[in-house]
Amino acid sequence: MTAGRAEIYLDHNSTTPLLDVARTAMLEAMEQAWANPSSVHAAGRRAWTRVEGLCQTLGQVADVDPRDTVLTASGTEANNLALHGACAVVTSRLEHPSVVRVVEALQARGRPVRWLPVPESGWINPQTVGRALEELPAGTTVALMAANHETGVIQPVREVADIARRCRARLHVDAVQAVGKLPAAMWNVGHSVTVAAHKIGGPKGIGALLWRGAAPAPLVLGGQQQRGLRAGTLDPVAAAGFQAALIHAHAGGPERYERLGELRDRLEAAVACQTDVNGARAPRLPHVSSLSVRGWRSDAVVAALDLAGVRISSGSACSSGSAQPSPVIESMLGIERARSSIRISLGESTTLAQMACAIEELLRAFRRQPCSSSGEGSSPAGYPTS
Repeated sequence: MTAGRAEIYLDHNSTTPLLDVARTAMLEAMEQAWANPSSVHAAGRRAWTRVEGLCQTLGQVADVDPRDTVLTASGTEANNLALHGACAVVTSRLEHPSVVRVVEALQARGRPVRWLPVPESGWINPQTVGRALEELPAGTTVALMAANHETGVIQPVREVADIARRCRARLHVDAVQAVGKLPAAMWNVGHSVTVAAHKIGGPKGIGALLWRGAAPAPLVLGGQQQRGLRAGTLDPVAAAGFQAALIHAHAGGPERYERLGELRDRLEAAVACQTDVNGARAPRLPHVSSLSVRGWRSDAVVAALDLAGVRISSGSACSSGSAQPSPVIESMLGIERARSSIRISLGESTTLAQMACAIEELLRAFRRQPCSSSGEGSSPAGYPTS
């Protein structure tokens, strides 16, 4: 890290710092609502009020009956819960691994699956969804995220919802990256919706699935918590933090993120000499930049920035522990671009000064010898090929 310079965190799509309001709510719940919320005594009822409060807020934000919510340990679990009972699925390789892996498992068990074509823009054409549904039975589930976790590309969930309705299909929306960044009307249109606390300044370890119509089949069996839809003792402390973060995100609205678009654009313009923007021709969230760096492998760029105190990622945090290139960028632009892609995601606390420092460190890294000149092959566009 450069001497005297504080850490610059630009990996908010991976997780966000805990908000002060969420921390305060959790500390209060630790003191007053630590009991088992399923217990009928006074201490249990105090704990239950935190759980019930979260469900009420989820219902208000997403315009669903609070009873049609189930709290989970993560967005990943919520996606699994929404999809594991699907009779047939339409989706794409752009989705989060917690969707893609479930659909692959369903396909291996003989369920009909249609993988949508992925254009270079990373934006799914609603008409391709309609054509896929024509080949599948009524009741098929369409899985489409509201905003991509790596590129920030905003998907046409409202248009797809209309098509699914006409085809008597169900739409599941992964809205984990969209809550607080997009108007609720752009992500709460599905038959089921996934949200998670730690992407909006809440605690890790808690998410939720919301639905309209038939309830999902249980995935975790045991006691009768949450009407038997998800067994296990609920955590009122995490629920309190989630509710506080959700209120904060919904009250501020997408306007809170508009200024980040200017910082993101400044970054992309400054490094255009050595990078290509993934998803540039599609509508994107204002705080996310996915870049393919010519002449560099993504892990080398991430490591160089990390040494300088700037925290970025090479893609989804659920996959970055492996050496595999981003499957999202590979599906859009091929393996060479995927091997060289980095993700920079800004947050509410990101400042102009921090962005200027991050740009300085990126350009400093680019002036060093690129990895493709050390014996690795490279494509005509300058991307490593091995």
